[in-house]
Amino acid sequence: MAEATRPIARRFGWGLMTVFATLIGAYALANALVPGLRTPFVAELFASRAARAFGHMGFGGVALFTGALQFSTRLRFDRPATHRLVGKIYIVTVLVSGVSAGLLAPMSTGGVTAHFGFGLLALLWLGSTSAAWITVRRGAYDAHRVWMIRSYALCLAAVTLRLYLPLAGIAGLPFEVSYPAIAWLCWVPNLVVAEWFVVGSSLAPLEPVGS
Repeated sequence: MAEATRPIARRFGWGLMTVFATLIGAYALANALVPGLRTPFVAELFASRAARAFGHMGFGGVALFTGALQFSTRLRFDRPATHRLVGKIYIVTVLVSGVSAGLLAPMSTGGVTAHFGFGLLALLWLGSTSAAWITVRRGAYDAHRVWMIRSYALCLAAVTLRLYLPLAGIAGLPFEVSYPAIAWLCWVPNLVVAEWFVVGSSLAPLEPVGS
């Protein structure tokens, strides 16, 4: 029974992840392209650091879309050329968004704790995505998938951040207290879950899809 329900649970999880990624990705992209939608904080960020803000939010929004598609089994096996193209777009957008995020980290709200939280997130996101690219170029497809899981878990920090913020408000936590913690909570648990998935579940071997 457990084996029979596992594919259904995975499809449901992928679908839920894709919905959240699409919504937050669209929100980020809209903020990057439509000035009237920006909050005062985001508007000030664009006024002072326009290139970095656009690089992080605009390209990060695209990374959320394309990263979710990379976990589609149907796309990977039925349309390998499309899978590779989407993967290349993901890597490029992560590089731009990750570098921009690293440059913006020292300017984030929440003090030194938040600066280090967002800065380390940017470094690990860039590192894991680079490892995913290197392994696929070497033909190490299983290792590539593992690094992509880690990379996208960190990419989803954009989603979990926006889930924790309203929850902290509902809990009555002051923003100056909750935000530095959220700068870490938005990605550390994601990475822990990714590692549990990689280590604790048996990933079926992949067939090569070409370089």
